[in-house]
Amino acid sequence: MTSTLPQSLKWVVLAAVTGITVFGILTIGPKPDVSAEGRSPVVDVRTTDPEMNTAIARARGTLPTFWASYEAPKPSETGHALKVHFSTRKGGEHIWMAEVKKLPNGAYSGLFANEPRDLAGKRAGDKVEFTEADISDWMFMRNGKIVGGETIKPTLKSLPKADADALRARMEQP
Repeated sequence: MTSTLPQSLKWVVLAAVTGITVFGILTIGPKPDVSAEGRSPVVDVRTTDPEMNTAIARARGTLPTFWASYEAPKPSETGHALKVHFSTRKGGEHIWMAEVKKLPNGAYSGLFANEPRDLAGKRAGDKVEFTEADISDWMFMRNGKIVGGETIKPTLKSLPKADADALRARMEQP
């Protein structure tokens, strides 16, 4: 993380990296596999994985909870981030977005909170635009606990028990 990033982005990236170190980012790929890339493990999940698709549907169905906190956060609610699907030559990649903004045209913008794996020329901190249809998950921190993060839950089984238990302890239901 460079020192030129705004403080709010640094906080979101720090929260994302902390979480990612434990649970990884979700990348839709051809096989289930867990591999470490630097400090951020990447979890490959088949696009047909029923557990992950259910988690994405649950996250999308609870987006109003995210938007309510985003629009009027309580003092204990910070680090609002969205996980967004981007098409790639391998199918797709889901990446956490920080500094989310609603745009006048109905779209959204945000900064990659993670290093994209399969988006050529894109880097953590790059600004991109997306639509609500591209959103696959959401999260924010409330009193130090992760609220949302539905797609994290199916990945817990691929983690060492101690890491999965530690992450479960940091999660809260909205």
